[in-house]
Amino acid sequence: MKILVLNSGSSTQKSCLYEVSATPSEDPPIPLWEGIVEWYGSYADVRIKDFAGAHPTNRIKVGSRREATEQLLSQLWTGPVPAIRKPAEIDIVGHRIVHGGGEYEAPTLVTPAVKAAIDRMSAFAPLHNPAGLDGIEIVEQMFGGVPQVAVFDTAFHTHMPEEAAIYPGPYEWVAQGIRRYGFHGINHQYCAGRAAKLLGRDLLSLKLVTCHLGNGCSLAAIHNGHSVDTTMGFTPLEGLMMGTRSGSIDPAILTYLMRRNHFTPDQIDDLLNKESGLLGISGISGDMRQTIAAMNDGNPRAKLAFEIFVHRLTSLIGSMVAVLGGVDALVFTAGIGENSPDVRAAACASFEFLGAKLDRAKNAQLPCDADISTPGSLVRILIIRAQEDWAIARECWRLASSGVSKSSQSK
Repeated sequence: MKILVLNSGSSTQKSCLYEVSATPSEDPPIPLWEGIVEWYGSYADVRIKDFAGAHPTNRIKVGSRREATEQLLSQLWTGPVPAIRKPAEIDIVGHRIVHGGGEYEAPTLVTPAVKAAIDRMSAFAPLHNPAGLDGIEIVEQMFGGVPQVAVFDTAFHTHMPEEAAIYPGPYEWVAQGIRRYGFHGINHQYCAGRAAKLLGRDLLSLKLVTCHLGNGCSLAAIHNGHSVDTTMGFTPLEGLMMGTRSGSIDPAILTYLMRRNHFTPDQIDDLLNKESGLLGISGISGDMRQTIAAMNDGNPRAKLAFEIFVHRLTSLIGSMVAVLGGVDALVFTAGIGENSPDVRAAACASFEFLGAKLDRAKNAQLPCDADISTPGSLVRILIIRAQEDWAIARECWRLASSGVSKSSQSK
């Protein structure tokens, strides 16, 4: 079975092709083909890796995100070393969809009703849901009637305790669907299972804090395999400082700006989602790599951006540990979590009082799926590669194997 996965992020479009012939392993296989588009204004970098290896990055001029995604997917059969001969070889396509609201607690076959729900939820995930919906429509155009599956980032957090999920506003908000949903659930759930395997422990016995740190950032407190708290809420804006997102701020700032500067809702939305975070403070970039490079060159605003990021990260890790009543392991994942020794070292330094001791030599080596704590550390510190694509592929296989996709296609 050939499974294509589209992972639409706020600044990237990733895609992977897997071939699964039996029950999928928990261990992620190497994809047959993978591609990524990263946007930089009016141009984009396209990177392709297949069984022949990585191909040179291709910088293209793009009129829209949709156009770049179409170019990326066409490389499957028109690229230097085609992974398939024609689009009809794809058996099923899976999509990461950020916001499913309270309607979708499990992976779901895409139907017109599901597309409409994803569109409605775009108001709460404006950087993500429209991109996911674009991906679904592009696949419809390029691959015909292939079954498509929506896998929701909110699903893992659906059963958080009410005291964690409900905001302390008017109780009427609950009936209106205003509550904390949480995001990055696909990867938080994957990392929890992977951590248990790396530690040789039963997942149901562990207290974990998983730190998904990328352009978007969130933490999850995981107890007995379940999400009991997380830092993102009604939208992916709450919580940690991020690449271009502010994270949590005093909401009165917004009413102040609306009254004093006559900001419109759209201006507020852009301010918080696109002009804040690392970019807003450093004035340089929303990319942690560029922020650290500027900090090391003596840029004071870049240094402040790094320090705010770490302060908020450690503060919220502490709150997750308190909710759990202790912690067995800290897990770092996603772009910053996997690739920034500086961020990991700065964050872990604050938890030495809990017995979390980082092996600085291991930390500097950028290992993948590894324990980077010292032998005597009371809290294990892990780096786990984000594998949302493989987690989505496994869900596609499960639905296809159950006959759901075939029966739906025949309707």
